[in-house]
Amino acid sequence: MMPRERLRIAVQKSGRLSDPCFDLLDRCGLRFRRSRDGLFCYGDGEPIDLLLVRDDDIPGMIGQGVCDLGIVGRNVLAEFGGNGDANALRGLRDLGFGRCRLAIAVPQDRVYAGPASLAGLRIATSYPNLLRGWLDRQGIGAAVVTLSGSVEIAPRLGTADAICDLVQSGATLIANHLREVDCVLDSEAVLVAADPLPADGRRDAIELLLRRVDGVTRVRGSRLLLLQAARDCVDAIVAALPGAPRPTVLQMDGEPGRVMLQALCPDELGWRQLEAIQRAGARELFVLPVERALA
Repeated sequence: MMPRERLRIAVQKSGRLSDPCFDLLDRCGLRFRRSRDGLFCYGDGEPIDLLLVRDDDIPGMIGQGVCDLGIVGRNVLAEFGGNGDANALRGLRDLGFGRCRLAIAVPQDRVYAGPASLAGLRIATSYPNLLRGWLDRQGIGAAVVTLSGSVEIAPRLGTADAICDLVQSGATLIANHLREVDCVLDSEAVLVAADPLPADGRRDAIELLLRRVDGVTRVRGSRLLLLQAARDCVDAIVAALPGAPRPTVLQMDGEPGRVMLQALCPDELGWRQLEAIQRAGARELFVLPVERALA
């Protein structure tokens, strides 16, 4: 394969991770021009391109050198490792979106008293390696029925007695008269790469991307609080701040008894919290969204 100078990232073309992936890359300051077939995005400004593919294909494409990085669910990465390629890929960053869980679910009328209740049952899943590993750790003998889709209807069709599938809200399970009874794996979106990383110019692009991803994910959901107060109110205000941030205190010019505080709060600031801060002595409160930060 001819060496490439540009970094190539594989992302999900459509599905639950697609929009959050593009939002993350946009917040990282990356802009792309999409090809006519909609499968390739050429990066403007930085030597970083995107390949839009099926989620399940991403680990294999990285392992084959078609792409350098990818964004997948931890469930996909772990299943790929279960194929005997555990050392081929490594996770670089947890991305904080696409959270779900790979769970065991049974028909609502089936009694479940722990993993031992699965002994001898047929369990349908699209993640046979993860399921087998979990059953082995539990010391349970059960038949794994591998399906590529529509796992949740297997018990109604009589092809399985239980399922192991991704669960987010649980609404799909309820619609199919199933209930969640155990968790196999907690998952979220992960930035993954070939191991080892490229040693050529693509390494610089990877380091740039990681810095920007860190700058976005570190402050996701945070708010910057700005306020004025009398100096003798500072301790009471700090005690009222959510998440116990360490504020910056600045002396106000020409007013020795007054200061300005700025604090990065890790969570949303509701009206009651702001009112408590105001009662502690704060004045002129401003709450600003934070999109990115550099250490």
